Amino acid sequence: MIGYVIKRLAIGVLTVLAISALAFFIIQLPPGDIVQRYMDQTACGNLGDTCLLSDEQKQHMKSYFGVDQPMTIRYFKWLWHLLQGDFGISFRSGEDIRAEPVKDVVGDRIYMTIALTGFTILVTWTFAIPVGIYSAVRQHSLGDYFFTFIGFSGLAVPDFLLGLVLMYMAYAYLDMSVGGLLSPNQIERNWDMSKILDLINHLWLPAIVLGTSGTASLIRIMRNNLLDELNKPYVVTARAKGLRPWRYILKYPVRVAVNPLVSTVGYLLPSLVSGSIIVSVVLSLPTLGPILLFALEIEDVYTSGLIIFMMGVLTVVGTLLSDIMLAVVDPRIKILGQ
Repeated sequence: MIGYVIKRLAIGVLTVLAISALAFFIIQLPPGDIVQRYMDQTACGNLGDTCLLSDEQKQHMKSYFGVDQPMTIRYFKWLWHLLQGDFGISFRSGEDIRAEPVKDVVGDRIYMTIALTGFTILVTWTFAIPVGIYSAVRQHSLGDYFFTFIGFSGLAVPDFLLGLVLMYMAYAYLDMSVGGLLSPNQIERNWDMSKILDLINHLWLPAIVLGTSGTASLIRIMRNNLLDELNKPYVVTARAKGLRPWRYILKYPVRVAVNPLVSTVGYLLPSLVSGSIIVSVVLSLPTLGPILLFALEIEDVYTSGLIIFMMGVLTVVGTLLSDIMLAVVDPRIKILGQ
């Protein structure tokens, strides 16, 4: 098992390096010089022929970002700064023109996104696995038809529309604060138990919105896979020997049927980040989705490049977790992977 994990870690490190090169290439895609473009938009361009930056300051900025060096050297320089926690400078344009470190722009949104993603996965799996098992064991029952209807409805209804409906119901009938992940009086406070509880109190609504389609999909996958396993000879034999139904179902068929669900962790983590952009805008969630959308609109290359890189890293981390979980659930995976 240890050798299996080490092998997967080595592959993951190589994959992250490849993702970093791809993210840097995306940063370089916009035409022109990023430093010159920033100076044109701010200190020089908006003041006509007068420029507030001296030639030495211009040269210092170009030297810092390495725009006068080959792309290979710029890539390794960017990677070295990335490893040191220096994610670059975010260049904002439009009415609000300023430059600030990317880590200040991202800020607490990283932790908010991780909290929302983790809670959504927890809600998704908590409902999908038991309901999928019930629908398979009670095939063609009233409960199976009910959950099938709910599942197809969850796949058909857009997340943002479901979010609007739940926001109205929470405000109109439950008298709850909707929108955002924290109450207004908790935003500027330091993190303590009351702020954590307030965050948890606000997580359930966006978690339901983001997890509905995923839960519906996983229910169908779990149901169909378990139905296929329940008709195999080893299950028929266990049933013929008089074993208790829930004992032989949970011990063997469920462990095999859950494999596809475990393997979805790899793409579930980044999909919740990238796929929640519209939902985050509708629900006013302080996550990375709206930041990525705004950064792409204004060509804020360092911010968008960092978020894209983080999504790639999340994919690698999710794949590594799914590989380890698959090896635990089904030992055959570990043997085949060696």
